[in-house]
Amino acid sequence: MKYLLMLICIITSSLEASQNSALLFHGNCTTCHFETKSVSAPAMMEVRKRYLSAFPDKKDFIKQMAEWVHKPNEERSIMQDAIDKYGLMPNLAFEKDVLQDIAEYIYETDFTKQHKLH
Repeated sequence: MKYLLMLICIITSSLEASQNSALLFHGNCTTCHFETKSVSAPAMMEVRKRYLSAFPDKKDFIKQMAEWVHKPNEERSIMQDAIDKYGLMPNLAFEKDVLQDIAEYIYETDFTKQHKLH
């Protein structure tokens, strides 16, 4: 019984973290980065595709994306063409752990397919 309760707590906290990441993404990133359409910034499906290509390992993907968004830098960008077209992403005042949660959500979400906001 004790183990079942622990398992339920772990699953619940995992779902809450996942939901929180989705809300953070949809409440902030989609202001500029629409999921499948490039308007004022590259579409998130394109950003995800580029980062997956450069950093296929989940840990590396999350680390690199979170670090770059934390301090956008043209020299470290893997999307120079996007900077040329839209300008450098502004420096946002997010904590690194929040950016890591969002980057994990991006890594795990295929924006070309229908997905739910948890």
